[in-house]
Parts: sequence; C-alpha cells; structure tokens
Amino acid sequence: MGAVLASPWTTWSIAGLATAGVIIRPFSWPEFIWAVAGAGLLVGLGLLTPTDALAGVTKGTDVYLFLTGMMLLSELARQEGLFDWLAAAAAGMAKGSASRLFTLVFAVGTIVTVFLSNDATAVVLTPAVAAVAKAVQADKPLPYLFICAFIANAASFVLPISNPANLVIYGSHMPPLLQWLPRYALPSALSILATYFVLRWTQRGDLRQPVSADIDLPELSGAGRMAAAGIVVTAIVVLVSSGFDIQLGLPTFLAGLGTAILVLTCSKCGVVDVVKNISWGVLPLVAGLFVLVEALQITGVTQHLSFLLQDLVRRSATLAAWASGVLLAIACNLINNLPTGLVSGRVVELARVPDQVRSAVLIGVDLGPNLSVTGSLATILWLTALRREGHSVSALTFLKLGVLVMPPALVLAIAGAFAFG
Repeated sequence: MGAVLASPWTTWSIAGLATAGVIIRPFSWPEFIWAVAGAGLLVGLGLLTPTDALAGVTKGTDVYLFLTGMMLLSELARQEGLFDWLAAAAAGMAKGSASRLFTLVFAVGTIVTVFLSNDATAVVLTPAVAAVAKAVQADKPLPYLFICAFIANAASFVLPISNPANLVIYGSHMPPLLQWLPRYALPSALSILATYFVLRWTQRGDLRQPVSADIDLPELSGAGRMAAAGIVVTAIVVLVSSGFDIQLGLPTFLAGLGTAILVLTCSKCGVVDVVKNISWGVLPLVAGLFVLVEALQITGVTQHLSFLLQDLVRRSATLAAWASGVLLAIACNLINNLPTGLVSGRVVELARVPDQVRSAVLIGVDLGPNLSVTGSLATILWLTALRREGHSVSALTFLKLGVLVMPPALVLAIAGAFAFG
C-alpha cells in the first residue's frame, strides 16, 4: 500500500514548515523536535506510510554511525582538555601578535574540521577559542571566534569525513579516498585560502590590538593524550576505509567507541559524564530530515528536478555545474544545508551527472552556508556555543561578513573542481 493520495502541496507545505522550524527554532525548542514532528505529521495524515517512513530513516544508518563516532571523539577531546590545550599552545606560539594568533587559530580550526568534521569545530573549538581570547586579554575576540564558523564550512570537503553532508550527497556511492583526494584537493585549498585572506582582511582593524604573550599551557593528562591518539587512529582507520571503498559509518563508530573505552579506563570522568554532554538530538534531527526527503521523493519532486538537471547537462555540463553549485549555495541559506544536501544527493543520483557537476553540488552545499547563520547546522551550533560564552553575533552582522567571505571561495572552489579529470 502506498501513501494516501493527496495534493503534493500538502506534503511540500509540511516539509517546508518543518524545515523552517529547524532553522528558526520557535519557542527555542531543539531543532530535532520540528524535524520529527514534521515526519510524524506526514505519517499521521496518511501522506507517508510507516513503511516508507522507516525506509527513509534506515537510509541514514551510515550517517548516524558516523555522527555517533565523531561526537564520542569530540566530547572525549573536550572533556579531557585536548582542545583547550591546542588553543593555548596556539596562543603561546603567537608571542603577543594578534595577527599570528589569528593564523594559528585558523590552522587549528582547519585541522579539527578536516579530521573531526565541521560540527566538532563549531561545538568544541568555539569555547576553547573564547577561553584563549580571554587568556590573551583580547579586547575584541570576535575575529578569532568568526574563524570557528567560517573554517567549519570552508574546509569541510577536504576529506569525506569533514562534513556529514558529504556522506548524504554521495550515499553508498562515496568515491574511494584515492579518487576523492585529487578531486577535492585543489577546490579545498582554494576555499581555505580564499576564506583565510578575505576573513583576515575584513578583521584587519581588530587584529592590530595587542594581546598578552604570557600564556600558561595547561598540562595535558594521560587521558587527554590517549584521546588525541584515538583521534589520530580514527583518522587513519577512516582514511583506509575510504581507500578501500568501505562505507565510513561503522569504522568511525567502532573507532570512536574503542577510544572511549580506553580513555575512560584512565579518566577521572565516567561514562555518564560523556553521554550526557553529547548532542544526541542531532540523530533524530537527521532521521527526521531523511523522512521529509523520502516524502518529497514520493511526490515526484526529486524526479522532476533530476529531469531538469539532466536537460541542463545535455546542453552544457559546465553550465550545469556552475548553476547547480551557485543555486545550491544560495538554497542552503534559505532551507539549511542538511535538507538541501539530502534532496540534491538524491537528484544527482537519479540524474547520473558527470563528476564535475556532482563536485560542484557538494561544494555548493558545503561552502554555501558561509553566507548566513541559517546555512548549516554547524553555524547554528556555533551561535549556540557563542551565546554560552557570553558573546553574540546578529544575523545581519554575519550576513555582511558572509557576503564578502563566501562568494570568492565558492567561485574559486568550483573553478578548481574543473581541474580534475
């Protein structure tokens, strides 16, 4: 039995309202409530059968495992002070130079994004950078905090693990690592460098401020060093898995779980301390979004979009790549990059587009969110972490900066994608 026949507009409206709830968060309710509520309403009204809803949920299994493993690693690293240690080390190396500190924080943010995903940079590194800015007595800490938001998206396609959206767009057709690296190495480098130079140029006035050179480097505990080793081992496991074309979810989960078991054996913190601080709401959020996309697919919208994309590719693959990348970059800021990535991933799979078009799609979904605060889950999480530290950035302030930072990086990254193959 299929879903009850009804106007597709009803399904589209519910999906749109649920997505708006995720972005706007009415009543300050968590994002996952709106995604799950939308999915539940579709099933309750008979617009989607329970079987189809379950099929949508199960399509995200690899993403759930990947996110769980990464969240375990991130929370262990945070709890054992690894990120605070890295940020303090960067502050000490700055030797009183605000510009040098900016560059070092940017480098740390890039490394964390590449090997632990953009969400880890937004959630875990932001408090550490805020603490460092306070330690060096920076009168204006925002230049350093902006790094955590912008690099989280700009460096999120260096590796398949750098952004959960990468898994969503490619699904079970993730390229092996030896194909991924040459395909995205140049676009990633151009994206990171463009973001660095434009962001530094926009913050040049605040970076003339003096900062303290007297920074105490906290001692990293044995558990902290073990967490660091676990992250390195996880990165190696995931890279090897990618090289052998193995889906990344289970290896990431097992590596994160193994690291947690080892770290907790010598840590002062217990299992409860780790579990209660993980943002578990991310999992039902993603599951709810998978169900919403499944409902859209049943209405035929993804099939229709795939026909349009196929037609555009027949006319010009180059035009299709540029149009897809730019339009999706903008769309992410209107409906968030998770649902955008889910829909576009299904569309490119149906359309069987050339590699350059799929690369442009991924770049648009990953990098486009640097335009506004509503663009990605990572940026939303960054805002939340920022408020906890007593700082605030308005949507207009971020947009004014994003308009300068995102477009050059997007154009250069898409242009770089054409250098492959």
